[in-house]
Amino acid sequence: MTAATSLLLFGATGDLSRRMLIPSLFGLHGDGLLHPDLRIIGTARSTLDSGSFRELAAKALEQHLEADRRPPAAVASFLDRLAYVPLDASRTEGFAALAVEVGDPCRLAIFLSTAPSLFGSTIAGLSSAGLACAGARLALEKPLGHDLASSRAINDAVAAAYPESQIFRIDHYLGKETVQNLLALRFGNILFEPLWNATGIQSVQISVGETVGLEGRGDYYDGMGALRDMVQNHMLQLLALVAMEPPARLDPAAVRDEKVKVLRSLRPITAREVESHSVRGQYGAGAILGQPVPGYLDELAKPSDTETFVALKAHVDNWRWKGVPFYLRTGKRVPERVSEIIVQFRDVPHSMFGDAALKANKLIISIQPDENVGLQMMAKVPGLDRDGLKLRAVPLDIGMTNAFADVRRRIAYERLMLDLVEGRQTLFVRRDEVEAQWTWIDAIRAGWAQTGMAVKPYAAGNWGPAAAIALTERDGVSWHD
Repeated sequence: MTAATSLLLFGATGDLSRRMLIPSLFGLHGDGLLHPDLRIIGTARSTLDSGSFRELAAKALEQHLEADRRPPAAVASFLDRLAYVPLDASRTEGFAALAVEVGDPCRLAIFLSTAPSLFGSTIAGLSSAGLACAGARLALEKPLGHDLASSRAINDAVAAAYPESQIFRIDHYLGKETVQNLLALRFGNILFEPLWNATGIQSVQISVGETVGLEGRGDYYDGMGALRDMVQNHMLQLLALVAMEPPARLDPAAVRDEKVKVLRSLRPITAREVESHSVRGQYGAGAILGQPVPGYLDELAKPSDTETFVALKAHVDNWRWKGVPFYLRTGKRVPERVSEIIVQFRDVPHSMFGDAALKANKLIISIQPDENVGLQMMAKVPGLDRDGLKLRAVPLDIGMTNAFADVRRRIAYERLMLDLVEGRQTLFVRRDEVEAQWTWIDAIRAGWAQTGMAVKPYAAGNWGPAAAIALTERDGVSWHD
């Protein structure tokens, strides 16, 4: 695809735009990575003009970037790229003014961050104004529905105006360096591939934890819950990257073909298995980092059976992963903010070290807050060994910040926005991936409803209810805390 010369940001005055999109675009601008002619046009219901929008953008840069990363000359030239058109996306007549500001509709990239209820009218408005040209591309920010049926309705509405080759569905986790590094780790090194299967790996854990509560998002979150908010997108994408077969090439079709095979191979968790393969939790009052915090129902100020924590035992039913459990857990108000993948290798078949306690090797891939790849290995404890060799598990860590100290760490959205503008789809999610994810998630939710599976309470500051521990312990596995 040809690089876009116009970038249209829907929801340009919102929190995501101010925290992530504007700082990301400025980072790309400062490094000379944006096309010299690229104009960035913001739109939202706020009745601003272009000057007011530039002021909003300048304040966003001050708030979210350190002073040494925003030289005045670079800020000034970046702000010159910006324009703004107020728009009520539910009314198609307002899109004509947007088209005038855009100019060439065939070299247009659109970032759509609006309520799903506005997707249909927004797509209709873009089409009516001639902004669905063959060269235009459209990025969709989640949520893309709340189940398979609503997701298909959204995708059908988008597909009526834009073909799949022009649709960029965003999962911002795919823009994180360590997530991309999974591809390099697996397919750029021969070390792991011979063991990357049921013969060498005993289990895989994926944990995503947040210390925060609702943060003013009560209406949205209570309508979704942890399963749909985190597992359906971020965590299943991580699982797919861990479990996928080697793609023939590093191109969008090859990578996404292999991911969707994994997602379609997930063993359904139905009403028969939900009680043994899933845990639902909801946080009560407790303490985070030594500070008291209220419970979920207190924050929400109404009764709710929505889960704020979920743990799952999943299986990928194919030759490579036969019998290997994938344990997933995510929750709010847990002890630490963390996203990590733990690959637990099998024990050595025979120990020649007598009573020495051997621990299986672990590959620890940390995504946030620190990007790191570590390998836990057994090593000899220094000493004279009069009573035999003593062994201890020691970590071999590759801190990405240290290993690449000469390279600036980028916001995940920098990579995704640049790929959108330049038309590269590898790190975006294809429709069949989304639908395979929803198919698996919907079966779990149907099982919960059919069995009347209620949420179990846990105190804020803990990793979910005790049942989450039992989920792994009955298989002889412990969560990596």
